[in-house]
Amino acid sequence: MQVISAAWKETAASDRYIMRLGFDNEKYLKIQSEHIRERIDRFGDKLYLEFGGKLFDDYHAARVLPGFEPDSKLKMLMQLRDYAEIVIVISAVDIEKNKIRGDLGITYDMDVLRLRDEFISRGLLVGSVVITHFNGQESARAFRNRLERLGIRTFFHYTIEGYPTNVALIDSDEGFGKNDYVETERPLVVVTAPGPGSGKMAVCLSQLYQENKRGVKAGYAKFETFPIWNIPLKHPVNIAYEAATADLADVNMIDPFHLEAYGSTAVNYNRDIEIFPVLNAIFEGIYGENPYKSPTDMGVNMAGYCISDDEVCCEASKQEIIRRYYTALNTLATGECNDNEVNKIALLMKQVKITTDYRRVTTAAKQRAEQAHVPCAAIELADGTLITAENSPLLGTSAALLLNATKYLAGIDHNVKLIPAEMIEPIQNMKVFYLHGNNPRLHTDEVLVALAMLSLHNDDCRRAISQLPSLQGCQVHTTVMLNEVDRKIFHKLGVGLTCEPIQKK
Repeated sequence: MQVISAAWKETAASDRYIMRLGFDNEKYLKIQSEHIRERIDRFGDKLYLEFGGKLFDDYHAARVLPGFEPDSKLKMLMQLRDYAEIVIVISAVDIEKNKIRGDLGITYDMDVLRLRDEFISRGLLVGSVVITHFNGQESARAFRNRLERLGIRTFFHYTIEGYPTNVALIDSDEGFGKNDYVETERPLVVVTAPGPGSGKMAVCLSQLYQENKRGVKAGYAKFETFPIWNIPLKHPVNIAYEAATADLADVNMIDPFHLEAYGSTAVNYNRDIEIFPVLNAIFEGIYGENPYKSPTDMGVNMAGYCISDDEVCCEASKQEIIRRYYTALNTLATGECNDNEVNKIALLMKQVKITTDYRRVTTAAKQRAEQAHVPCAAIELADGTLITAENSPLLGTSAALLLNATKYLAGIDHNVKLIPAEMIEPIQNMKVFYLHGNNPRLHTDEVLVALAMLSLHNDDCRRAISQLPSLQGCQVHTTVMLNEVDRKIFHKLGVGLTCEPIQKK
């Protein structure tokens, strides 16, 4: 456990650098699909399954539950694909605001098309798209026209005045009955969306009302990975979920309805608990009785049974809370959020008794920056080794860090120059003189392309490139905010990145 910035010793084989796992993904795929099948059997003709979170690309779950694969939920669904279809939901409000999915940098309407293509490419049936919260927005009409030109069935669900408390109106032909009826053909209907607040639950409930009018016995269940209902309320995994949804003001709570019905504690979050009395009245209006005694009863999540190493998941979750804190600081620095989000995550950090110094790469990067007086970065490898790098006339700090880390992992002496200066200079000339750029330093993508070219004839470059998969799950901190290119490269490498909220000059 040492900080290495200038030189290091030869290392052993790369198999030393294996991320510790805390989650049994194979067990999860098995018991989760079995549990959903049981829930389908519980109802008659059809089950509407609300999928909270991301159906695939679930990088938050992968970060806080090491071993959870980002597409685990999709793989689980693939086991049910013969009798499942997908309905994608998007809010007209999000279309109008051009809301962007932060992890991918694309708007929600573009993500609807991406999701559809991804599902279809895996052999899943995408039945339709539902535009919710519709109130005559022209942007929503234009999006519907675009979808229908592509042959995608699209339906409107309208804003209901007084939703969700005006049950008498909601549970009527002027409420749910006013919505377009979404035609489905499979017994399992998975309702998903690009992000939270899209109206997935309302779509499910509206369909229950519509199906009941048509004599179809349909049920509802919810698949929400977080908070995990059968681990403690203040478990770092659950607190990390609160940090992830700080912009939504979600709060984890003990489910009082579950406690009253069963005498046992279960964790849920405020929105589901607050709306349960309304759901109870809606279910009673549709069925005559509610099949569920608590909001936790509605869920089908089995992730809590698949945590194989609690210590690993706790550590990963603490890192995630700090990562979310830095993300909030960065968005505050660029004027994209207010300080409420930052303050909430700061309080969550106090709950788990950590500060930003708990993140070792944060301290290492800042210490080197104090000495070098230039932007610096640090990475923590899987075995705990810390490696740092700094800005230079040739390389940006992130590019230098990648070279330092891969050389260390490959056992290449630090003094070896993988990319000769005479090769870097022509690239800089292209960036500045021909492309009129202001920053001549090579970014991470440019360094990786150069390494790939040189690897044709240079064994050290080949060895360095072969170590890139070893960076999966490693942690990086930089003392300045990075550009989009560098952020995306770290994301693709599976690196957990944080940045000080200082913009480059």
